Amino acid sequence: MRTMTMCLTAALLTAPAALSAQDSTSTAKDGSQARLDAALSTALQAGVPVSLLEGKIAEGKAKGVPMDRIAAAVEQRLEALTDAHTALMKAGITSTTDGQLSVAADAVQAGVSQTALVAVSKDASEGTRAVAIAVLTDLVAQGQASAQALEQVQAALAHGPDALANLGAQVAGRSQIDAGLGAGAAGGAEAHAGAGIGAEVNLGSPKPN
Repeated sequence: MRTMTMCLTAALLTAPAALSAQDSTSTAKDGSQARLDAALSTALQAGVPVSLLEGKIAEGKAKGVPMDRIAAAVEQRLEALTDAHTALMKAGITSTTDGQLSVAADAVQAGVSQTALVAVSKDASEGTRAVAIAVLTDLVAQGQASAQALEQVQAALAHGPDALANLGAQVAGRSQIDAGLGAGAAGGAEAHAGAGIGAEVNLGSPKPN
């Protein structure tokens, strides 16, 4: 009887702490979910496809990433997508695909200036825009200034799709060598060649610069 009493006493003493921990975890999850809901709502209002954020959420959950980190990553991606959306509109583009918008957001997150992103979006044709932006992104990721990288991409565009493809291959090759990953390295402009595929996104009316 004495042993049972001691066990009950111990359980009663630890119960409040366990409940408090559960409440804290639940509150954190609720807070993260509220941030995700707010991000999706903001995306809808900004004309950014929510599917581009939902995919990131699903990926994070599948990998077991904590909800607060997922929320932070989604908020950062939303900011990049919004900036990319604005740049494309400034370039006079009224509609694109979710794939091209995603590539433009990659550029923003890599540090490509909006001026350079607007310029390359204007100069490239519909068929070469995704690759041109991806090459620009890779050049900046390798340490070049946006203006310098833009000059190279514009020069390639002036000589046609083959010249752009050759520049992309050179850039991707340098990235693979730098990373020491060989031919199977992730990223690179060639990986974005199919980025134009996807649902069409209506960007709205271009705004004056």
